[in-house]
Amino acid sequence: MEKSIFYVNEEDSGARLDQYLASEVSTSSRSFIQKNIKDRNVKVNDKVRKPSYLVQEDDVVVMELSEPVELDIIAEDIPLDIIYEDEDVIVINKGKDMVVHPAPGNYTGTLVNALLFHCRDNLSTINGIRRPGIVHRIDKNTTGILVVAKNDRAHNSLSAQFKDHSITREYSMIVLGNPKEDSYTVDAPIGRNPKDRLKMAVVEGGRRAVTHFKVEKRYNGHSLLKATLETGRTHQIRVHSLYKGHPLLGDDLYYGGSFRFKTQGPVLHAGRLGFIHPSSGEYVEFNSELPQYFSDILSKLTET
Repeated sequence: MEKSIFYVNEEDSGARLDQYLASEVSTSSRSFIQKNIKDRNVKVNDKVRKPSYLVQEDDVVVMELSEPVELDIIAEDIPLDIIYEDEDVIVINKGKDMVVHPAPGNYTGTLVNALLFHCRDNLSTINGIRRPGIVHRIDKNTTGILVVAKNDRAHNSLSAQFKDHSITREYSMIVLGNPKEDSYTVDAPIGRNPKDRLKMAVVEGGRRAVTHFKVEKRYNGHSLLKATLETGRTHQIRVHSLYKGHPLLGDDLYYGGSFRFKTQGPVLHAGRLGFIHPSSGEYVEFNSELPQYFSDILSKLTET
């Protein structure tokens, strides 16, 4: 059985159980979530609930699913760009075009497959066999820093920090246009786009989402920004940037227009990650330089 445990915070209080889980488990559809709730595979505080149950702060939601044999995850000798590693955590600089954990259509070649080979059995078990050690993720075509837990104690510590929004997460990005302000904050709720379930959007009744933006440089038709996440919703930076009228360069999912440069997905890089170390209790921070493709695009732009 694969077990996933979720702790409801104040921001999620009042959401439907199926909506809450669909937002937490972004690789699964809401219909898949609803089916498993109805099949009694989901419990809230050890009780079976309906999909319409409204979760409350401090609820403990446990989703326990049978894992088909064909989904067994194998270790693969895939090179990793390791920034830091000790007995508790491993900090990875993820390259472009790598999926973080196995999901339909991507059962091999993922970061998890690589971690299983590198770490062997030294990964936390909290998120089951498909996501061992995975505390958070970034999209397939987003580059940059991830922290992975090597034991359950470290996983719980990091998860609590993510839920408390005390983790430092800073991204570099190239957007279309030139924002008027040098720095600004977007505080707008995010949920599934009612017109397209593959997308997220700023919607009434969505989960609170806060992103802080800072303009680093303005170019002719583009801008280099840094975005700091206060919350961590699916596609949060992409949605909030679009909401302000500045879609990410290369973001074909959210922007229907054409781009000056051909890219493999949005030009977005997780360049800084900081957290309290699970064992030492000290704040640690890691940085990653812009990938070559990102720097190449900047070199072709003209500053204004």
